[in-house]
This record gives sequence, C-alpha cells and structure tokens, in this order.
Amino acid sequence: MIATTRDYFHLHFLVFLWGFTAILGKLITIPSVEMVFYRTLLAAAGMGLIMLVFKKSFSISSSLLIKVFATSIIVAIHWIAFFVSGKISNPSTSLVGFATCSFWAAILEPILKRKKIAALDIALGVVVLIGLGIILAFDFKHPLGLLLGVIAGLTAAWFSIINSKLVHQVNAYAITFYEMLGACILILLFMPLYVQLPMVNNLNLVPTLSDWFYIAIMAWACSVYAFSASINLSKRISVFMIQLALNLEPLYGIVLALLVFGQQEVMNWQFYVGTAIVLSSVIVYPILKRTQLKVV
Repeated sequence: MIATTRDYFHLHFLVFLWGFTAILGKLITIPSVEMVFYRTLLAAAGMGLIMLVFKKSFSISSSLLIKVFATSIIVAIHWIAFFVSGKISNPSTSLVGFATCSFWAAILEPILKRKKIAALDIALGVVVLIGLGIILAFDFKHPLGLLLGVIAGLTAAWFSIINSKLVHQVNAYAITFYEMLGACILILLFMPLYVQLPMVNNLNLVPTLSDWFYIAIMAWACSVYAFSASINLSKRISVFMIQLALNLEPLYGIVLALLVFGQQEVMNWQFYVGTAIVLSSVIVYPILKRTQLKVV
C-alpha cells in the first residue's frame, strides 16, 4: 500500500499529540505518580475496549507475560520521570531531556543485541552531550528536571527496544494492553511505600474535573488512539520516515509549551542553542544512518 500526503499529515498529527502530553502533565494538578496511575488505568481500559471491538487477541504465553510485566516497570518509571520533570521544571526542559531517546537507543540496542557500537552512534552521543553541556553551563535553573527528562529518554529507548523484540512474538495491541495494566498494578502496589517518602504528605487520588478531562485526553487520544493509528500507518509508511517524524516530537512540544504557557516557558538563549544542537543531531541521525547502511 502506497502512503498518501494525508498519511504523512496524519503521522505528524500523532507526533503532535505525543508532544502535547508534556503540556497536559503540567496542567494536571494531582502529583505525577497518581496521574500516571490513572493514565495507565484508562489507557489499559481503552486499549482493552479497542481489542474487543476489533477482535484482537488477548492471548499471550506465561513466559512472555512475565517479560511484558517486567517491561511495564520501565514504562512506569519512564512516565513518572517524564511528568515529574515537567512539574518541577517546565515542559521544555522535560522534552529536551526526552530528546536524548535516540542517543540512548543508539547505545543500548547494540548492547542488548550484542553488536558493536558504530562510530556514528558514538558521534551522536558526543553531540548530544555537547548540547546538554551548553544548557547546563549557563546558570540553568532546572538541572534536576533535565536529569529526570534524560532518565525518561533512557527508559523510553529501553522499553522500545524490548518491545521491538516482543512484537515478533505477540501482537502490538496485546503488548500495550498488558504493559499499561502492569504499570497500573505496579504503581498501585508501590503507593504504600510512596506515601512514606519524606516529600510526600499523603496520596491525592481525587482528581478535579479538569484533571479527569486532561488525563482522559492523555490516555485515550495520546496513547490508545495515537498508538492504534500509528500501527495502521506503519503498513504504508516506512519505519525510517516514522522515526524521523518521532524525532520532531520534542520540537513540537516545546513550541506548544511556548504557545500555552507564554512567558513562564521562555528560557535563556543558551538553552535554545543547546536544544537546537540536541534536536538537530537526533533529526539528522536517522538520515545519516540510512545513508551509511546504503553505502555498506
């Protein structure tokens, strides 16, 4: 099947939705752990409904289910780190940290698949570190937020690589359903320990009406709909083009954050220089990688 212009616009709309999650996370008033609990709960319910309507199989072997639930730990850490980053700093900071996902994928994939790390991958890492170094070197006020954003990028790369292996053994819808369910259960089990932390006074499990609205958008539009639509698009659009578009997610998110939050989102010029270096490297990387593979 040949991709149409409409398909490419659709793909970028999905990337826009994923970039919008950082803004939604900032708008939601309940803490990040409780927010991720509700997001995973609604996402699991929504994906389960999609699977029932479209008759997708829930079948999965016990050994694979253990692997999927183990991966859901990484998914939960990813979302908590990402949203805590946005809450203690701002969406732009969390998105720049998350933009290191391509760098982490370039490093982790050869390690997990027991292959040699290519020189191009190392070069990407050096450029990304230069960009982050410029951001941190000039009186940057959100170092912890940036660190958590980088952790979000690391964990996103980690579970994406694991899922790229699992998808050959079980359908992608089932993987997402069980990972969302697993993350939800794990956060629920973690809550008794969570409330004992010194910075946590008590659980806030009563979202406001606006919180429910934003969490529902995050779970159903940004997760269930966007995921299902991206699977369908992958039948017509190459993995390369999808990866290229996904690398624009932080850029879309930063522009959206500036539009939504205005002056409070504006950073010093060094932040934008460092951000431009990080984003340019992750956007150019798949193009160079593809050229390298063609030459080889």
